[in-house]
Amino acid sequence: MADVTPAEPARPVRRFVRRLVLGVLIVGALVVGGTGFRVWQVARVDDRTPADVVVVLGAAQYDGKPSKIFEARLKHAKTLYDDGVARHIVTGGGRRQGDTYTEADAGARWLTAQGVPRDRVVEVDEGADTLGTLKAVVGAVKQRGWRSAVIVSDPWHSLRARTMAADVGLDAWTSPTHSGPIVQTRQTQLRYILRETAALLYYRATRAPADGIGISEDVAADK
Repeated sequence: MADVTPAEPARPVRRFVRRLVLGVLIVGALVVGGTGFRVWQVARVDDRTPADVVVVLGAAQYDGKPSKIFEARLKHAKTLYDDGVARHIVTGGGRRQGDTYTEADAGARWLTAQGVPRDRVVEVDEGADTLGTLKAVVGAVKQRGWRSAVIVSDPWHSLRARTMAADVGLDAWTSPTHSGPIVQTRQTQLRYILRETAALLYYRATRAPADGIGISEDVAADK
């Protein structure tokens, strides 16, 4: 009896620990799955409600030439401008080490070359990530008395961009591009949904930029 008695209290403890671990795993799966579903769901929303400005989030550029991903965003922004969704376009994004042009400058050059009047394009040459770019953009937007914005990015990036925009005080909704390398294959789409799910969860937990998580834009842009 002396050998059996000490083991008895351990059984409820082990059951509790197993249930606790199982509960944590289930909650974690629900959070990740729910976030992934929202990333996919918001990616399908194309809100073209008129706004004060269209904001194009920067992506890779090469010596002033937008990457394929960035060009797809710029084409969509020009379509919104041509359709009268907004009277101005803001291009955002700074430069990486060794670059001559900023992402914002490359975007502005592309837009004006495609016929958008230069006085309708505003460059915000700051930001090395989505959060930094949006912080700089909101300052430029409010300085001009604008209050609302349509954000143009990739579909899977829409939820994180919209969340960050709200957090920095910008009244914004999203109209993502549905062309370019990111939406060409189901495999690529799945990779970006997983990436953005992880990035959004990381941002919500830390309030820190999360653009470095997962696959690189540069890799996709060169495909």
